[in-house]
Amino acid sequence: MKLILFFIDGVGLGDDAAENPFFTLSTPGLDSILEGQRFTAKTAGFSGSKATLLGLDASLGLPGLPQSATGQATIFTGVNAAAYLGSHLNGFPNYKLRGLLALKGLFRRFRQTGYRVCFANAYRPQFFELLAKSLPGEHYSCSTLVTYYGGLDFFSLADLESGRSVYMDITNSLLTNQDFDLPLIAPEEGARRLSAMSCNYDFCLFEYFLSDLAGHQGESGQAMQVVDTLDRFIGTLAGQVDPVDTFFMVCSDHGNLEDNSVKDHTYNKVPLLMIGDPDLRHLIETTTDNLTQLLAAAETVLAWKG
Repeated sequence: MKLILFFIDGVGLGDDAAENPFFTLSTPGLDSILEGQRFTAKTAGFSGSKATLLGLDASLGLPGLPQSATGQATIFTGVNAAAYLGSHLNGFPNYKLRGLLALKGLFRRFRQTGYRVCFANAYRPQFFELLAKSLPGEHYSCSTLVTYYGGLDFFSLADLESGRSVYMDITNSLLTNQDFDLPLIAPEEGARRLSAMSCNYDFCLFEYFLSDLAGHQGESGQAMQVVDTLDRFIGTLAGQVDPVDTFFMVCSDHGNLEDNSVKDHTYNKVPLLMIGDPDLRHLIETTTDNLTQLLAAAETVLAWKG
């Protein structure tokens, strides 16, 4: 079974409350996938004809707010990165986590098993200039590091322009604001491009992190735009994939955007939204309740024969 994994930074399952933009705003894409249910904590445990929504523990068994570096490293290695360090770590991974990502990263692991894999995000020219000068270090994300350590090529803006990649904001708006000569695209088109890309791979990862930035900034207008983009992107991609041969998973590392009353991370459980084969969804549901089990869930999908 092929797998598309959409990683969204900083999105938890919040309450049915005015502080949660996933509850107050119109989300027709997610509502359709969840058969009229809302993308909130109340819906966790739902399983319908098309999708299952789980709420996963992101605390990793340690006190303190869940953070990006340890949460993402856990997702991408299957190792409890917070326990490995002895604390949660925000921002970029430190030296010790970089070693873990190099040794246990999912791309390296999947390639050793013979799977065709890709990181779908496109990178700007400045990244390739830096990459030519030094190995990835303290200012690189977990996703960039597992791609590098996995021996994969990075997609460029030329790939993006030809439709062979997707930029991290989905619509190219950040690039056009920086005077790159690229067309704006709708979230629906971004989803179609990712779906088309995934046909060439067994496993395709795409990352979106404007959600965490919007949560920290606490601006309702930005949060509304992010939720609208995510809803349209996920809704379209869910309709694009063929459930017979492709499984679609959406996950996050910690809560943030779902509670506009604070500008920090939250203790809320994070979503695992699964779209595809109902028997496979049920199997993962019975074995997955925290971030450390997401990599195993991905391996279960890839090995699935139906």
